[in-house]
Amino acid sequence: MTIRNIKTSFSILAVLYAFMACKSQLDINDPNQPSPGSSATESGILSLGQGVYASGFYDMKYYDGVIGRFWSGAVGFHEQMGDVIGMEAANEYMNQLGCPDKVILDDGTVVLSPGFPPKQLALIRAINNNGEAGNNPLIYEWAYMYQMNKTCNYVLSVLDQVNFSGDAATKKAVVRAWAYWWKGYAYSRIGSMYYAGIVNDDLNVAEEPTATNGNYLSKEAMIAAANARLDTAAAILGTLSANADYTATLGKLIPSFFQVGKGGALTPDAWIRNINTLKARNLLVNTTVEAMPASRWDSILTLANNGIRRNDLVFTGRSDQLGDLIAAANGTVAARATSSSPGGGGYKISERLVQDYKPGDQRLANNFVEGTTWIGNTDRGNSFNTKHALVDGGKGLAGVIVYSNRDVGATELYLAGTWEENELMKAEAAMYLGNFSPASILTGMALIDEVRSYQGAGLPPTVALTAAEAKEELRRERRVGLVFRALSFYDARRWKVIDPVAQGGGRSGCVVIDNAGNINTNATIEYGFLDYWDVPDNELASNPPAAGSAAVMNPRTE
Repeated sequence: MTIRNIKTSFSILAVLYAFMACKSQLDINDPNQPSPGSSATESGILSLGQGVYASGFYDMKYYDGVIGRFWSGAVGFHEQMGDVIGMEAANEYMNQLGCPDKVILDDGTVVLSPGFPPKQLALIRAINNNGEAGNNPLIYEWAYMYQMNKTCNYVLSVLDQVNFSGDAATKKAVVRAWAYWWKGYAYSRIGSMYYAGIVNDDLNVAEEPTATNGNYLSKEAMIAAANARLDTAAAILGTLSANADYTATLGKLIPSFFQVGKGGALTPDAWIRNINTLKARNLLVNTTVEAMPASRWDSILTLANNGIRRNDLVFTGRSDQLGDLIAAANGTVAARATSSSPGGGGYKISERLVQDYKPGDQRLANNFVEGTTWIGNTDRGNSFNTKHALVDGGKGLAGVIVYSNRDVGATELYLAGTWEENELMKAEAAMYLGNFSPASILTGMALIDEVRSYQGAGLPPTVALTAAEAKEELRRERRVGLVFRALSFYDARRWKVIDPVAQGGGRSGCVVIDNAGNINTNATIEYGFLDYWDVPDNELASNPPAAGSAAVMNPRTE
């Protein structure tokens, strides 16, 4: 693991003792206290490999009931800054971190962020301090991904010591591909969120569990490193076929209760297509639209054309009865936003999300309820006031996607790419490569219509559009078709929505409910959010940059 000062103090061990009581559902070796004797066996290495879920998503030292779990806490920061949800509670400064710098109401009234410091950038610079410990929101995604990377390094370090039964070469290759897939995944998230990161491929983890290095690389280099590890996984998979030993091995690396619906033991070809989709995402979300060269659109389209297909299995997660890894009641952003009335959930539904649904969209009708307007604490701003709530289990409309179901095992959480995301990337690349010609718009909109049909939106096929209208359809569909999938902030960043208005950012024509309960329909929001976070000081305090390292702080100063 990369972070020395929190290395083995994470509470993984206690959690995994609980897991061991439920062997039929989950069988994980503690990735932070590995045992060479137990791991260097077939069952041991498969158990350790399954540990990527615990180390990367489940738990770490800091957990307070709101923040801690990756898919509800760390991803919650993304969805706040993407204006999908709001937050009133002050845990880890969440209510300030997602609060826009400024809101201009319909009558011209300017409402500044009431936080202290009043702008997100100043807040981040004030609280990104090792002394904040778990109160520093910047530590969570970083720590989770480097815990995951450490587990993968340990798997690779002991893999060649393992004697496999049956088709040993295939089994070993599956485990190796597994480790490189998740390493690529971890580096992808680091490079997509932080201004710099560390490539740690040290396989001496058994002897030096906290081994790391101070060679910080730029975010661009981290994405290149991510895609290189994904390429390694794809090359391995390209040599394999889905024989019985392949399927059995992958089936033991993935928890049994994740192998439902779209989740399961992917064939090598389907896994490679999942890799292509993630690589396409890495290229798409880390370049602003205005700076995207045609060559990169070409690469995105090529990858997406060879990406996830409609009937492919993908990497998913679900809750189980014990709440292993994902708790049904609060283990996802959607679950925390679910309530019978507006404002009742831990997360609040953004009115800007609701306004992005087109009239007649059955996804809105099936998943949201409109009720009495909820007004939060006025000292937290007013961007999160809402009159909508997310419905538990949906309203029962046949064939329409359900965003949140807090029954055990009911919600399918997508851990990486999906067919819908892949198709929307194809649509966007096709339109931009065609300079939004009528033909390219028809191509792109046909793909968007397929996604809407797949999710049961019930919207009519799109008619001829102008370039501006097509861009707006794309923006709206990525917002609602990929909601709660940790992509909203990436999109807001590459579309410059998070930038100051003076720099071409912000969002106009917004629905905002002010603190008097008035519903504004033409408000302007200036978010002013930092595009890439500084490296957490929790890391820098014990692992300072070596000579020649890339900058670890985003140069933006206002």
